[in-house]
Amino acid sequence: MKKTTRQTLVLAGDIGGTKTRLGLFCISEAGSRSLTSATYPSKAYGRLESIIDEFLQGQERISAASFGVAGPLVNGIAVATNLPWKMSEASLGRFLKVKKVSLINDLVANAYGIEVMTRNDFTILNEGRSAVGNRALLSAGTGLGAAVLFWNGTRYVPSPSEGGHVEFGPKNNLELGLLRYLLDRYGHVSYERVLSGTGLFNIYQFLRDSGKFGKEPGWLASRLAKDDPAEVIAESALHKMSRLCVEALNFFASIYGAAAGNLALQVMAGGGVYIGGGIAPRIIWKLKDGTFMKAFKDKGRLSPIVERIPVKVIMNDRAALIGAASYAANMLLTSSPA
Repeated sequence: MKKTTRQTLVLAGDIGGTKTRLGLFCISEAGSRSLTSATYPSKAYGRLESIIDEFLQGQERISAASFGVAGPLVNGIAVATNLPWKMSEASLGRFLKVKKVSLINDLVANAYGIEVMTRNDFTILNEGRSAVGNRALLSAGTGLGAAVLFWNGTRYVPSPSEGGHVEFGPKNNLELGLLRYLLDRYGHVSYERVLSGTGLFNIYQFLRDSGKFGKEPGWLASRLAKDDPAEVIAESALHKMSRLCVEALNFFASIYGAAAGNLALQVMAGGGVYIGGGIAPRIIWKLKDGTFMKAFKDKGRLSPIVERIPVKVIMNDRAALIGAASYAANMLLTSSPA
């Protein structure tokens, strides 16, 4: 990494259970500009500081740092949900030798990213009619995350949520069957058990074991055993190689749409609903076929309200990193993050 001089630099991070992405950004009043970034396998490192040291190589002096973390944060301390890491703003500040260090929820980082990305970073599922009001973000990936962007009359203020862990609420007999199946397995069934990479496989296993859509072929069982099940199911559904996979992905998209519509009503997201996470861009063809939006809009007497809400999929996989950089920039350019 070349040494950069005469520019204000911030370090941004997107900390996930499987991978950690770091980026170096140049900050000015015009905004932030990405200089370099790199992705690391999270579980190959014992702590975040080791990755930072490898990334910076001791060559760059930064003015602020912000990290989006997949996990709860309390008093400047974060414990990643799917990593044995404990991170604190104080210890990271000492390590980096900077005073302005923030740990924020990864969905909050995504929310900040929404505000600075361009139209080309999104795919529209429902044009709707945008109104002044709150926005909502729902992201299925390794887990299920949610965030709210509250409109305070002047700007959007992102707020974290653990809405992905609320109890799964079935809306028809087939989903009731899925709930019973997962209750026997887990005892407690949150939406994350259904809307995540593992959740898609849970849905597939339920449909397979129900026998409603035929038997599992040997080639599919073999691939599921050795490869990422969610990727295998999505690929097989795309190419119509297995009816079980087609139905599983249909089921997943429908539940995803219903959950997004629920969140829209809960926060009155007249400003729009955003779908983030790693799964949506990979199955965008399925989300665009109407299955998702049909479930999103199916809200009984309140259907006319949700039908007007714009729905967009975040296609830029750097959204959280860009958002964390924006948060760090605001720490420098204002007295408190915007």
